[in-house]
This record gives sequence, structure tokens and C-alpha cells, in this order.
Amino acid sequence: MAAVRENDAGSVLARSLELVLQSRGNANAVFDILEFLQSEKEDEILSAVRTCSRLFGSLLERGELFVGTLSEEDEPTAAANHSAEDQYKIWMRHRYNSCVCCLMELMAHSSFQVKELAMCTLMKFASLEGKYPLVKVDWEENYNFPRELLKGVVENLLHIEDDSSLLISGFREFLEYDDVRYYVMTSVSDNVARVMQKSKEALFPVYQQNVFSLISSVSMPNQENELNNFMVKQQANHEGWKVTKLKEHRRAFERMWIGFLKHKLPTSLYKKVLVILHDSILPHMSKPVLMIDFLTAAYEIGGAISLLALNGLFVLIHQHNLEYPDFYKKLYNLLDPSIFHVKYRARFFHLTNLFLSSTHLPLYLVSAFAKRLSRLSLVAPPQALLMVIPFICNLIRRHPACRPLIHRPLGPHGLADDPYIMEEEDPSKSRALESSLWELQALQKHYHPDVAKEAELINHPLSDLETDVSELLEISCYELFEREVKKKFKSVPLEFEPVRGLFGKKKDICAEHFELL
Repeated sequence: MAAVRENDAGSVLARSLELVLQSRGNANAVFDILEFLQSEKEDEILSAVRTCSRLFGSLLERGELFVGTLSEEDEPTAAANHSAEDQYKIWMRHRYNSCVCCLMELMAHSSFQVKELAMCTLMKFASLEGKYPLVKVDWEENYNFPRELLKGVVENLLHIEDDSSLLISGFREFLEYDDVRYYVMTSVSDNVARVMQKSKEALFPVYQQNVFSLISSVSMPNQENELNNFMVKQQANHEGWKVTKLKEHRRAFERMWIGFLKHKLPTSLYKKVLVILHDSILPHMSKPVLMIDFLTAAYEIGGAISLLALNGLFVLIHQHNLEYPDFYKKLYNLLDPSIFHVKYRARFFHLTNLFLSSTHLPLYLVSAFAKRLSRLSLVAPPQALLMVIPFICNLIRRHPACRPLIHRPLGPHGLADDPYIMEEEDPSKSRALESSLWELQALQKHYHPDVAKEAELINHPLSDLETDVSELLEISCYELFEREVKKKFKSVPLEFEPVRGLFGKKKDICAEHFELL
């Protein structure tokens, strides 16, 4: 029966489509098509959407929809001043608007196939409206891009309660068009401002995740001559059209991101934003220093988010001349025992190595970092120590003036006489220069032979060639175990005293057998 019903629906839709396109006298058959958009059966809705796509696509191409400002359909004088031709077009334009509204609602349907087909159909209508405008275009001021239709699509992608990430991934193909990308950015900015203003700064995790999924899909061009892929082709070359200007794209991009990031985000989103910030966001902003407030707020959260925020601050300092005197102080205070166990450990030390790569850093600062890492190494797992020890040695290689830290015979040899103040937040007041790296001496007696071997490097003059720590950042305890298992030994140390009985008795049956062996 279901198959019969499906065939019946397909037949009704096909027949109704044929009737409407054949004669205006059959215009009322359009109601039969629109009725199926309200069906509870997925197959019927899909068939109805495809039928609407063909029907109104043909009517747009044939110019059978009213062009201009549309009055309310129930106004008594709506058709008084129009010819029969225009009355038909006005009536059919209202049916088209009803179809668009239904398709917008279907973008929230439970079936992904329905949502995707509804979205693609709306974007097809947007392309056709650009080619066959439904508004009267004044070429001196306006351009025939269906901004309102696209704005509606964007609003339905940015649901407040439903995750739209899968649907947004399907929408990415339309972001390849330069004009679509530009108007999407402006629509997102308006949408975020309206929604977040109503929320009074309350967190909307699903909505904010949807916004991030959409705006992180925006891939910006680098040169103005790359702006040549438009969904809506203009009929003339209008130099005033903002879509053809790279600076306008950058402004829209900047406004979109600033408008999104000025509101408080869920913790998971902070991480996602900060990971792509320096590569995908800052290079395309007109004024990257506007991100300082967001980065400062992100740092205050702590943990891995603080580190990722410092990465963005570092870019602003070195590439955009931002003055941020507390940068290294904040980085110094991120060094605690937890850094050896967090998910972002490898990224942390990669960035820290980058931040400390300059040979013009003050001696007290480098000494403080070397000493703090040395102290933390006492509680670090073996896989981390195999990276931290070469890291410390590299700091000393870059700054030879720090060598007294490892060659100070009269310096401290333990916690009792160490002047270094671990709890001091200001590296300039930590007294690291008065101390020594006795912790590395202690690690020479570590239970793991590889760690002990690495720690013995300080017993010999350090070479000028730095160790490449990038290969050591991802070492795990599993890899260490596998490495030990695969080792082959030529000789195995055994008990050097011969066995005399099982329980220490010299004359028992076990002793006799061992002596025979």
C-alpha cells in the first residue's frame, strides 16, 4: 500500500506540474503541489520539493512571476490597478513565496535528506532570482543579488537548539562563490548580533557551535584578482559593487569574527577558535589588533586555552607591533606539573620553543625558564623528560651566559640551599640566576636508563648544534615500552653469588641440585 501511495503522490505531482506549465487556466493545481510539502511522509515531501524546483524554476525563467514590491494578498485593492496579466503574476508570486516559506521550514525537518534538498532548492532559486530579478533594479545604486533569500537560508542554518553542522558541511560548496560568501558573512553578523542581544550574554552552546561551523568554513581570497567566481552574474561591470573589492570582503570577515568573539563562548569553542586563529583568521583581518580583548579574556580561563591564546598574542606582537609586556610572564606562569599530562603538551612545548627562540631575550628570563623546567622535571614522566632535558640544553646553547647554571661547583645541590623561588610569578624576582640546575644532576640516577643518559649530557661541554626537539614532542609511554621490548642485549646481568638452597640452608635437596647444575 505504501508503494501504491508513493506512486499516487508521484502521479499527482507530475500531473499537477504539467497542468500548471501548460495553461494558466490550471493555475490552481499549484495548491496540490504545495500541499504535499506539508506531508508527514518523507518520500512525498522529497517529490514535492523536486516538483516545486522544476515548477518555479520554469516560471522564473519564463518571467511569469510579478516583478516589484508585492502587496498583501488579502488587501481588497491589491488587484484593482493591475491588468489580468499582472494579476496572474502577482497571484503566482504569492504561491512562490509560500513555497519558499515551506522550504525554509523544511530545513529544520528531522530527515537530513529533506533538509539538504530544501536548502539546495532555495539556493537554486537564489541563483535564478539573480538572473531573473523579482525586484526592479536601479543599476546606479543596487545589484540583483537576492540578499533576503540568502539571509533566510543562513538563519535556518544557525539553529539555536538543533545541531546543523552536517547541513552546514553541505552548504560549503556555495561558499566558493565570492558573492555568496560576502553576503553570508554580512548575514551572519546581523544574525549573531540579534540573537546574542536577546540572550543577554547567556551561553547558547548549540547555536554558537553552528555559527562557528559556518564561519570557519569561510575561505578568504588573498588577492583581489581572485574575486572572479560569482553565482549571480552582473549584466555590466559596476566598479561600485562591494563584492568585487577585497577590502570589503576583509571588512565583512573582520566584522563577522569580532561580532562572534566579543560574546562569551563555551570552553570547547575557545579551543577550536584559538587553534585556527593565527592561520585562518588573523591574516585576513584589516585590523588584527582588535582581537586583543578576545585573546586576553581567553588567557584568563587558564590551562590549554591560555597557551593557545598566547600563541595569538605572539603573532600580534611579532607581526603587528602589539605591545604586551606581560607576555613572557604569563607564559612563565603556565609552567606547572600539569603541562606534562595535558592533551596539548606537544603543541605547548612547540610554541614555547618558538617563543624562546630569540637570542635577544634577557638573561634573567631564560634562566628562569630553564630553572623552572628543571624543577618540574623532578615530577615529570619519562616520556616528557626525554624532551624536556634537550629543551633545557637548547636554551643554554642559545644563551651561553646561562652556562654557570650547570657549571657552578659551589652552587646549591638540593632544595634546602636552593635560593630559587618556585612560587614567584615574576621571573625577574625568582632568583634563578643565583641557583643551579642540580635537578638534572639528580636525574642522572633516574630509574629509566634513557633519561639518565640524557641527563648526563651536562657532564660534558655542550655542542653548539641544537637538538631537534620536534621529533621528541609526541613520545608516549607506550612508545617507550615498545622501544624497550625491542632492544636486544648481548649479555644479561645475573646474580653474582651462587645459590645455596631454596631458603638459605646450605644442606638441603635444592642446594644439592643447584651444585650439580
